Amino acid sequence: MFPLDELDRAIIDALQEDGRVSNADLAEAIGLSASACHRRVRRLESEGVIEGYAAMVNRKLVGRGVSVFVEISLESQREELLDEFEAAVRRVPQVQSCHLMAGMADYLVHVTCKDVADYETIHRESIAVLPGVTRVRSNFAIRNVTDTTVVDLEASGV
Repeated sequence: MFPLDELDRAIIDALQEDGRVSNADLAEAIGLSASACHRRVRRLESEGVIEGYAAMVNRKLVGRGVSVFVEISLESQREELLDEFEAAVRRVPQVQSCHLMAGMADYLVHVTCKDVADYETIHRESIAVLPGVTRVRSNFAIRNVTDTTVVDLEASGV
């Protein structure tokens, strides 16, 4: 775990709230000079604590408002098959995330799409044909209750 002090946590919290905040405004908000703030942000980036910055896209407005959580089981846990599956799933553009799991399914994949018919095509042409797939169980989200990119550092004990 990377050691974070109070100022590092304040910087991270502020950037999670608004990743486009100017360095001058960030420095003022946390009580540092602009140059000291800039050095700390660059250090957090170079150490990998801050992995990057992204725009949050309204999926519904761009035709990807349906979320499907897909449980996938593979024929085996051979290292080569896992690697092949993971490389292939990264190439499916509708996949938002993919997680290797412990439990009944080998992977949990989050797919976004336009509607059920769109998912049927994705399932048939992209998901079911992934290397080693033996079982696919699709779960459609009815409504998004919470979805955040914020990591609560206080709750993490950092």
